[in-house]
Amino acid sequence: MGFDYSFQGQEAIPSPQLVCYREIIRQNIRDMIKIAGDPNRLWPHVKTHKMIEVVRLQMEAGITSFKCATIAEAQMCGMAGAKRVALAYPLLGPNVERYFALVKAYPETKYYAIEDSTEMTEQLSQAAAREGITISLLMDVDLGQDRTGMPMAEAADAYERWAALPGIRMCGLHCYDGHRHESDPEQRFALVKAEDEQVRALKDSLTAKGLDCDFVILGGTPSFPCHVKLMPEDCYSPGTCVLWDFGYREAYPDLHFTAGAAVLVRVISRRGEDRMTLDLGTKAVASDPSPERAKLVGFEDAVTVLQNEEHWVVRVPEKKGRPLPPVGTVLFAIPTHVCPTSQLYPEVPVVEDGKVTGCWEVTARNRKLTI
Repeated sequence: MGFDYSFQGQEAIPSPQLVCYREIIRQNIRDMIKIAGDPNRLWPHVKTHKMIEVVRLQMEAGITSFKCATIAEAQMCGMAGAKRVALAYPLLGPNVERYFALVKAYPETKYYAIEDSTEMTEQLSQAAAREGITISLLMDVDLGQDRTGMPMAEAADAYERWAALPGIRMCGLHCYDGHRHESDPEQRFALVKAEDEQVRALKDSLTAKGLDCDFVILGGTPSFPCHVKLMPEDCYSPGTCVLWDFGYREAYPDLHFTAGAAVLVRVISRRGEDRMTLDLGTKAVASDPSPERAKLVGFEDAVTVLQNEEHWVVRVPEKKGRPLPPVGTVLFAIPTHVCPTSQLYPEVPVVEDGKVTGCWEVTARNRKLTI
């Protein structure tokens, strides 16, 4: 993996346990800013880590705007003193009133909501009127993922209609392309270019009508370097690159970030000469990738035999001079998907200069803090 994840005092850490590495995270933040060219263009997604301390590290580097998936994440950013926060998930049900409470509780933070439905936007307008406030709104535009988002062909007319609603201030566009999974950077760039041509045309048509479209938030980690080149005047929302993981490392070799989080695990049993069992079950690492949900540092060629709730059995190809480690040995596993892995731990030890220097709470792992 290119980095020694071991540290002084690791024997005293119960396993499994996610561990964060401050130096790597800081470097990933610097690299993210270098790609964007300006920290003010970045709205990094906090769902990857859900930790207020990581938000503060980004703010120390000059990033002041963030993107969130939950009210709890948005509150965490307000607690950190973020200047601008986009709640990139449609508001509906009780979350409408929670959003109003959030805006009132953190007046120094400018909050933005998103919607893709005229019906829900009209309901938001009515709720805002009753509350006596104005909602800063971004239109969620579908770039082809077909998950959420207003269809591109309908976006201009809907945006104009929304801008006329009381209690709604249209501020721009939210354009996430989570379907951009191309490992070939040239192919990825060509497909993003086609998306951005549509986004630019939409933005130009809105401004030509005199409508406010102050900014556009574009992309995720794989695509944001492409958007930087194609839409240099707008904003970008990478997320995973702050912590990085094995899945993105394998899928996007052109992105040179380093895994800043690893799960400390132990060998709990040996099964013959080529198999061992570790305490990294599906309750300790994201279970959405399959079958390889993590990679063992130093044993990257290990292959999953089976993985249950508390056990992970791997087969290690026999190699001369490389015996299996003894039972009780501490090893480190890089998650294939770090974002859901972060949520599995209430707090994480933080390593710097080869030793534990603190502990970070995974602040927004629950969907509710106080609001």
